[in-house]
Amino acid sequence: MTDEFRLLAQGVVEYAIFMVDVDGCVTGWNPGAERITGYRADEIIGEHISRFYPPDAVAEGRPEADLAMASADGRHVVEGWRVRRGGERFWAHVVTTPLRDEDGGLLGFGKVVRDLSAQADADGHADRRRTFAHLVRAQETERRRIAWDVHDDSIQAMIAASMRLQVLIGRQPEAARQELLELDASIQAAVRRLRVLVAHLRPPTLDGGDLVASLRGYLEEVVTGWGLAYTLRHELTAEPSPEVVVNVFRIAQEALVNVHKHARAGSVEVTLTEQRNGLLVRISDDGIGIAAAVRAVRGEHIGMIAMRERAEALRGWLNVEGRSGEGTTVEFWVPGSAWEND
Repeated sequence: MTDEFRLLAQGVVEYAIFMVDVDGCVTGWNPGAERITGYRADEIIGEHISRFYPPDAVAEGRPEADLAMASADGRHVVEGWRVRRGGERFWAHVVTTPLRDEDGGLLGFGKVVRDLSAQADADGHADRRRTFAHLVRAQETERRRIAWDVHDDSIQAMIAASMRLQVLIGRQPEAARQELLELDASIQAAVRRLRVLVAHLRPPTLDGGDLVASLRGYLEEVVTGWGLAYTLRHELTAEPSPEVVVNVFRIAQEALVNVHKHARAGSVEVTLTEQRNGLLVRISDDGIGIAAAVRAVRGEHIGMIAMRERAEALRGWLNVEGRSGEGTTVEFWVPGSAWEND
């Protein structure tokens, strides 16, 4: 590095400018990098760049993939979540450039990182949120329509059929009653399943915009029916916007469905707290656990992708951690700015 370039890099504080070797370990650090990430040079020199990536990105091999793409393409530009010292996430624009000797040999990489968090909250993200909110409202309207149709038509028709069947049973001789009783039991079981479907599609409490009540209702009406014990803890001083309520509920709902389908758990705990000027939701089970290696090899299923997309559409994040035999924790966060109605 020339003296002129070193002076330039040291004088820039709006951008993090740093060097890494071919293995991804930090070899150079400017004041802007310290300001944005919170790490002093003596704390980070020699450490791997995975320190700046969220746990899910590290598990997927993204730090190494970014370097590989930069080496292959001559330059790699990406926007995504990065992590400051202490674990706080920020939305970053990152440019990675390979550094080569005169013979083309790879010496390392230069990285330039810009913190876009404030800008994203101030401009284009508002448009993205409005578009996403419109799509969510349309989806929820359709869910509500289907739920009402099932409740007011299918369920009521089956209840009426059961009542007529019970009258008929009373008129039959004892020998003929057993088969009719079994038929009525089947109808009653179908009604219960349809009511669970209605609760899954659109819990009535969701229309009121009460997040805690909606989650408690779903846990009581659906999750306990799966044979799962639950605990719901919350420390909220303000109610999120209707948009946030719907999306947080849907992410939590998908996480709970995954517990039912895959975790072989006996209990689940749902916790909502206000942290870092936002809402942090944690859903933990005591099941068989999910290994990061399995996620990396097999990829994410559509439910997990939808959960992540909902969180990131609100400029939040989602992370899944677990070890075999030690349960799984789904954790997601929505910033305070997303609580405000546009």
